[in-house]
Amino acid sequence: MLEASEPVSHGIPPLPGRPVERPRKNLVVIGFGMVAMAFLEKMLINDEKENEYKITILAEEPYLAYNRVGLTEYFEHRNFDNLLLSPKEFYDNRDQSKWDFRLDDPVVELNREEKKVKTSKGMTYSYDKLVFATGSNAVLPLNLLPEPRNGDKEVLSSYRPMGVFVYRNIDDLNAMLSFSKTLTHKTKKAVVIGGGLLGLEAAKALQDIQLYDNVIISHRSSWLLSQQLDEKGGNLLTEKVTDLGIIARVSTTVEELIFDENQKLKQVRYNNGEIEDCQLLCYTIGIKPRDELACSAKIETAPRGGLKVNDSLQTSDENIFAIGECASWNNNTYGLIAPGVTMADILAFNLTQAKYHTPSTFSEPDVGTRLKLMGVDVASFGDYFADKNEPKWLPRGFDKKDCKCLTKSLIYEDPVQGFYTKLIVTKDGKYLLGGILVGDTKNFTKFSALAKTKKPLPCSVSELILGKPGESEDDVSMLSDDTQVCSCHNVSKGRLAEKVRDGTCTTISELSSCTKAGTACGGCLPTVKSIFEAEMVKMGKTISHALCIHFKQSRADLFSLIMVRRYQSFRQVMEELGNEPGASGCEICKPCIGSILSTLFNRHLLSADVHGLQETNDRMLGNMQRNGTYSVVPRCSAGEITPEKLIALGQIAKKFDLYTKITGGQRIDLFGAKKQDLIQIWEDLNEAGFESGQAYGKTLRNVKSCVGSTWCRFGVGDSVGLAIRLEERYKGIRSPHKFKGGVSGCIRDCAEMHGKDFGLSAVQNETGSGYNVFVGGNGGMKPAHGQLLKASVLPDQVIPLLDRYLMFYLRTADKLQRTARWLENLPGGIEYLRDVIVYDKLGIAQELEDQMNELVGHYYDEWDEAVKNQKNDPRFKQFINTDQEQETVEIIRERGQRRPANWPVDDNLKREDFKGITWSSLAWKKICPSTDLPDQEAGSSATVLVSDTQIAIFRLNGKLFASQNMCGHKRAFVLSEGILGTDENHNTYISCPLHKRNYIIDNDKDESGSCKNDAAQSVAVFEVKDGEDGNIYIKLPPDSELDDMLGTKRWKVKQEESEKTHNEVFKNIDLKFKIKVPKRPLTTVGGSCSTDASLDW
Repeated sequence: MLEASEPVSHGIPPLPGRPVERPRKNLVVIGFGMVAMAFLEKMLINDEKENEYKITILAEEPYLAYNRVGLTEYFEHRNFDNLLLSPKEFYDNRDQSKWDFRLDDPVVELNREEKKVKTSKGMTYSYDKLVFATGSNAVLPLNLLPEPRNGDKEVLSSYRPMGVFVYRNIDDLNAMLSFSKTLTHKTKKAVVIGGGLLGLEAAKALQDIQLYDNVIISHRSSWLLSQQLDEKGGNLLTEKVTDLGIIARVSTTVEELIFDENQKLKQVRYNNGEIEDCQLLCYTIGIKPRDELACSAKIETAPRGGLKVNDSLQTSDENIFAIGECASWNNNTYGLIAPGVTMADILAFNLTQAKYHTPSTFSEPDVGTRLKLMGVDVASFGDYFADKNEPKWLPRGFDKKDCKCLTKSLIYEDPVQGFYTKLIVTKDGKYLLGGILVGDTKNFTKFSALAKTKKPLPCSVSELILGKPGESEDDVSMLSDDTQVCSCHNVSKGRLAEKVRDGTCTTISELSSCTKAGTACGGCLPTVKSIFEAEMVKMGKTISHALCIHFKQSRADLFSLIMVRRYQSFRQVMEELGNEPGASGCEICKPCIGSILSTLFNRHLLSADVHGLQETNDRMLGNMQRNGTYSVVPRCSAGEITPEKLIALGQIAKKFDLYTKITGGQRIDLFGAKKQDLIQIWEDLNEAGFESGQAYGKTLRNVKSCVGSTWCRFGVGDSVGLAIRLEERYKGIRSPHKFKGGVSGCIRDCAEMHGKDFGLSAVQNETGSGYNVFVGGNGGMKPAHGQLLKASVLPDQVIPLLDRYLMFYLRTADKLQRTARWLENLPGGIEYLRDVIVYDKLGIAQELEDQMNELVGHYYDEWDEAVKNQKNDPRFKQFINTDQEQETVEIIRERGQRRPANWPVDDNLKREDFKGITWSSLAWKKICPSTDLPDQEAGSSATVLVSDTQIAIFRLNGKLFASQNMCGHKRAFVLSEGILGTDENHNTYISCPLHKRNYIIDNDKDESGSCKNDAAQSVAVFEVKDGEDGNIYIKLPPDSELDDMLGTKRWKVKQEESEKTHNEVFKNIDLKFKIKVPKRPLTTVGGSCSTDASLDW
């Protein structure tokens, strides 16, 4: 068995706070340029958790790592510290046990057998891994130069006294400055040979010395920057450079250098025969990789120089790597900083994270550039010569044989301001391949990103340059008035808006009650709220963000106050923060505050003082179905399940005759569980190794995953392994709304992670490897595509990032607000969220991580706790006064399983005015012991059976209430499972757990029995009292009269009411499209299965 410290291929790192001890490896880096510095920084980040390496950097130059790209600005300030990539404090405060460096001491010897390097000053260092970051030397045409009288002809600095220089490092610039100050010529001229990136930078530097009368650029091509710009762009740049006072000699080469008797340069002769006086000559004609040490150690090098590396940047020695200009990949070396930094990122990732993730690989880099050269903004991106050369990439269906017919270019020129934009697209205009920008590069990032995605453009190519006429960013305003908002009740946006405009509805609750929008499934409520608020703003009205009539604060404000003041109960919150201390709350504030208390203190939902706060499904730790039974969903983290557990699920389902279905969240749902069977079902599941999947709660549901690199040939990350750990970490967290996660092993996204509240996609590309983290996605009524929070997050940094994101959401979201709507309403949107979560703008990142660590540390399985403590709890009986059981919806058999008969579309059963029933007589009837209905902080309830009639009884603040248990809306016998509340008129009401009809149950009010939000509905209410003998009594009519009006047999949903219509619909479909649906013969039902498993078609 592997020790805990041993890396496991494609494993997942331990959770935060669980360090793993292991021996440190010695990592030696040769060179300390920009790429080496990028590598060091990445290693310090990537290896922070594991602490696997001790890093030693050995530098040839006597300087700390500096910005070579910024050399062109050096003569403006002449302060070397301005060029430092990191301040000196970074080095002074380093942890020398983690990393150290040595300057001015190049490595001169490499012993691969002993895995040691030796420096010029005799220091020896052992290594486990060795990285070459030695960069390159500039090239001089030695055939044109005389052999120096002093110095080595192979050493470039030997030619400086002659006036011949290269432009590579700070010493070159200082030497040019010193040399220039010695010149006494009346007219001084400097010539730069090469009009590429370095040539333009060198010319700018020489101009900034302000010692030369003329600075000339000699360039063999017809325009400057010919490797990055086309002719038009290059000509514009050449024109701008000339306007700055620099002479540009294009289509020109230097064929001879003329020196005086002291080996001082005095003239150059061009290929056209013209001779130019010249005192300083600077060559910028190319580079040569520094591979001499590798050659001496017999490491394989490329024909054109450079250490030959594979896609993992590994040399011919498996323990030696090369990055930057010294590395030759596919016989190519890259003189730009961006490919070098990409190499540094990839190697740092592989050395630290490849044991958790498919190794990252280097591929052909984007050599596009964005620079400010001599004050001129210049950029090229993507395949910027795709119209001139064969395109490097084309979408499927394009034939590369004739590239002139495959691309089109859109060009925008502004000769007045000196702007040039060229976008190259496929011939159909759908894909952006590359482009060139001169003068105005503000859209470089957008254009470059569009080219890299290799996806169809979101708009026409002309709109990319000219822009699109503005559209409102308000999603609601973009909806037309005939847009259906509530599909359950077919309510349009126009109808909702009209009710607000004409003053009929002044609150969201009034709008829902009036139009019924949001009173069924509730999925449209966020949109209803947005429409309401938008219309209120148009009318100049103030919008209240109060949670409900009992609290003036928003959910986010309440969360902060409860967290800071450590309120532990609903009663305490109401007393301290409520509008009316002592109020009982309602169906809005009770579950909201209950959720906050659970988030902060993780109270068990069945605890006496919080049970009455819970929403429908939380009350019984299962999802209530339309016949009053429950579904049970055990956790199957990431959808992974063993054959033994699958068998156990089947056996439990058979034992309790449960309908089984695989969910969209990669779990198995067991439907039709009776309340009285829940404890035993949970116990059986616990014994089989399952725990609650919490599908009933406003909590993490699941983290969906594809199979990833575990099996899939396309997988680049262990999506299953990471998804399991994410689900295990965040399970049990109570939140403003349910939230879901997804992890895909590659960009194909088989886990559909873009539609999750947090989604991760394993990536491996030129920008880095790890996981792209998306947030704020969801399905539902208003689907939202997740937005990228951070790209290429290392596997061991995913959890801290998500900790911050989720904790910030828990703190600041509104009631019942999914992450998508929260993010949409967050000021600043994803940019602000990124500032807070990634860049710690508010300085609370560590606080969020600590709070999440504390929260997840208190997890327990709610089913297991219930089995231990609630086995004989009367709340798990259908009727508190009898063991008799009732079915309230007829059960039918379909495809080998049981299900309740469908609700009839129009049941044609006349609803009584239940609240107005006049009974012939009433008498007190003893029902049950008073102790069966305890006086709990948020109220308690139960169902009793009297003859054939179900009656719901309630206790709230010491007072008893009783009503029929059936909600007439859907003839559902469920009212006892609802939430008790009080309204602005101090009426006590019960909110139906299915569709939130609110019935006033005070027996002594004029409104008794009426429905607050559906005038068509009502309930019968009854007097109820605690008897002196310790029992509860209800004042009831004779049993026969009670049953005639409210009996279960009368109101039970029967299959003949709906199944014929239901079956006819599908029968017509089957006949029309010749569909054969399997039907399983039923020989037995219940605890045993059919002996004949064949299918009857």
